[in-house]
Amino acid sequence: SGPPVVEFEGVQRHFGEPEFVLDDVSFQIQRGDVVGLLGKNGAGKTTLIRMVLGMLHPHRGHVRVFGVDPRDEPVSVKQRIGFVSDAQVLPPYLRAREVFALDAGLFPTWDEPLAQSLKERFEIAGAKKIREMSKGEARRVAVACAIAHRPELLLLDEPSSGFDPAARREFLEIALEHLTDTGSTILFSSHQLDDVERLANRILFLQGSRLVLDEPLEDLQEAYTLLVAKGGPTQVTELRASSLCVTARVVGDNVHGLFRGSDAQARKMAVRLSPELKPATRPPRLEEVFIELAESKVQPRELR
Repeated sequence: SGPPVVEFEGVQRHFGEPEFVLDDVSFQIQRGDVVGLLGKNGAGKTTLIRMVLGMLHPHRGHVRVFGVDPRDEPVSVKQRIGFVSDAQVLPPYLRAREVFALDAGLFPTWDEPLAQSLKERFEIAGAKKIREMSKGEARRVAVACAIAHRPELLLLDEPSSGFDPAARREFLEIALEHLTDTGSTILFSSHQLDDVERLANRILFLQGSRLVLDEPLEDLQEAYTLLVAKGGPTQVTELRASSLCVTARVVGDNVHGLFRGSDAQARKMAVRLSPELKPATRPPRLEEVFIELAESKVQPRELR
């Protein structure tokens, strides 16, 4: 089984005092995990991914990738990783086929037949220069190169931004095939929550520089309940008093609460706190968990 593919242990990272980008973040990703990394812009997702790549170091704590510090063995670690980022810039003067040739030389595990098949599926014009391509076309080149060396770990930072819906679907299918073929591990951040629901088997949620949720995707709906009831700030304060309450906020004339526990537990607790509340409860969708955590003005309780 070997060491975890990615391990963060008490990681802190700040850009200037006292601004923490990541604060006391700990988790492990095992081989074959597909992890969706969620959080609002500025929550630390890109910083976390750059630390996995060894491009940033922790100010406290440890980051290990394949059991080693990625800064101690930068070349061997990077050769086992495929990386696609929203901010990635390919050399504009190169033709697509030259980008492929460059990567083929860098990665010992490069699979030329796979590269050719990805070129065809993504309709990549080999003779076209990167600077002549749309953002979506250039991203397809980056994705194809990231997968063509059959990486053990695929890191995707907003990989499908700039894709039209058809290209996004194609990208998802290719990522899923790659998983099935290789048992690869994937860590990806995306604002496309339906993509996350299709790909991920586990969710990490960053909020206010801390990891506030680390949960198998299928457990999310069973573990949490969304409660909606008439009310205002007083009811929010009452709901927050419950140890089951993750977040609560006012939305129009209603209060929205996210609770750890079943419908029955959440309803019972709400009625006990405020007998006049007639709460509606149901399992939340991933998007609703995201919105409740992201919009909540309180620091969510540690959920681990």
